[in-house]
Amino acid sequence: MGDQNRAPIYEALEEFKRARVVPFDVPGHKRGRGNPELTALLGEKCVSMDVNSMKPLDNLCHPVSVIRQAEELAAEAFGAAHAFLMVGGTTSAVQSMVLSVAGRGDKIILPRNVHRSVMGAMVLCGAVPVYVNPDCDDRLGIPLGMRLDQVEKAIRENPDAKAILVNNPTYYGICSDLRGIVKLAHEAGMLCLADEAHGTHFYFSDRLPVSAMAAGADMAAVSMHKSGGSLTQSSLLLAGPAMSEGHVRQIINLTQTTSGSYLLLSSLDISRRNLALRGREAFNEVIRLAEYAREEINAIGGYYAYSRELINGDSIFDFDVTKLSVNTLEVGLAGIEVYDLLRDEYDIQIEFGDLGNILAYLSIGDRPREIERLVSALAEVRRRFGRADRAGLMKQEYIDPQVAVSPQDAFYAAKESLPLRQTEGRVCSEFVMCYPPGIPILAPGERITGPILDYIEYAKAKGCSMTGPEDADIQRLNVLKGEY
Repeated sequence: MGDQNRAPIYEALEEFKRARVVPFDVPGHKRGRGNPELTALLGEKCVSMDVNSMKPLDNLCHPVSVIRQAEELAAEAFGAAHAFLMVGGTTSAVQSMVLSVAGRGDKIILPRNVHRSVMGAMVLCGAVPVYVNPDCDDRLGIPLGMRLDQVEKAIRENPDAKAILVNNPTYYGICSDLRGIVKLAHEAGMLCLADEAHGTHFYFSDRLPVSAMAAGADMAAVSMHKSGGSLTQSSLLLAGPAMSEGHVRQIINLTQTTSGSYLLLSSLDISRRNLALRGREAFNEVIRLAEYAREEINAIGGYYAYSRELINGDSIFDFDVTKLSVNTLEVGLAGIEVYDLLRDEYDIQIEFGDLGNILAYLSIGDRPREIERLVSALAEVRRRFGRADRAGLMKQEYIDPQVAVSPQDAFYAAKESLPLRQTEGRVCSEFVMCYPPGIPILAPGERITGPILDYIEYAKAKGCSMTGPEDADIQRLNVLKGEY
């Protein structure tokens, strides 16, 4: 058993600072002396810890000392066989996870409401997605989890698939039956991967849905910088005993920087220590705050802050009660409109607003006073800006895709740019999404249909932040040349 009170990377940095080493290596700011404005912004302590890999500080590409120790402590804290410190965000962790199990032409079974990083991995490695199209809640306008019978059908029809990928949870807090899916995957000789970008806290509370490692999944990408408290862009990739540590490290090193930031690495180290020592107590308080906020928001009228009452034992197998997801349509406002009003009128920055919902992200840094301010602002938004009629919502936010070409083939194929409305019936060669949450409306290789174009125009009109295409204004889309 490791000592979870320790933070090996942070301790090594403190020891290094005391040694007063003269730097004739990178970074070129030389502990901040060469960039006084940066030092003034970040502080001397911060820039003095922005150092290069060296013998006393280990090397992220091939860790043998303090980084290795930090990874072993993280693996123990999260119940994994191996843990890898990631400094390219959970995007890098997700992509390394997919690239570790699939190559060109290999199939991966997954829900369509995955983050763009999953589809990016498909472009990189040439894997082929087999979609389990999730049910949707038409009232809320959100995609749900994967039903077990849908997963069984996908396995039956694609027995040669390499893995099944699961969101645990979705952006909105909805969980599939992860233990059941792991069992189905392993019985079929497949691996199970979990995108836990929004599930770090599952490892530190028995009042929350099951974590990927506890459910027996083979790999999980965990966003420590979201609910875990580390610096933005720092993440963990967890692996179970079926995965070769050396192979996964080789895959990570294909794309991850050879100049890992010690600010990010030490933040992962310290945050793991904090969660291991105080996580259960901290997340119990987050749960308490979220449940209080839901009760107060639902008392305003019009808003619907949903929770475990949605659970149906299948497509909504469990719910993450720390997620303060709120449907806004009965107030007469789209979620993105409430998002903008909270920011512009009340200086409150929430995580995202889509066409029917908002998400206020609660975690270990929140306090009751901020919850009160959010509740009060939502009450005022309803009073000042609410409309008598329910806001219009297209039937659902998720439209079943028609996959015509693999993501990799489509991304690299010969293409042409056409005005948006002239692309109907053609095959898209790029991503289109609202960000956040970063779930593609279109991915490379998917056929563009009338309902998809209607949705893009509707989302743009409502003010959703649309990203992905070469044309930033999304007046045009790139499509494959020729007939497909």
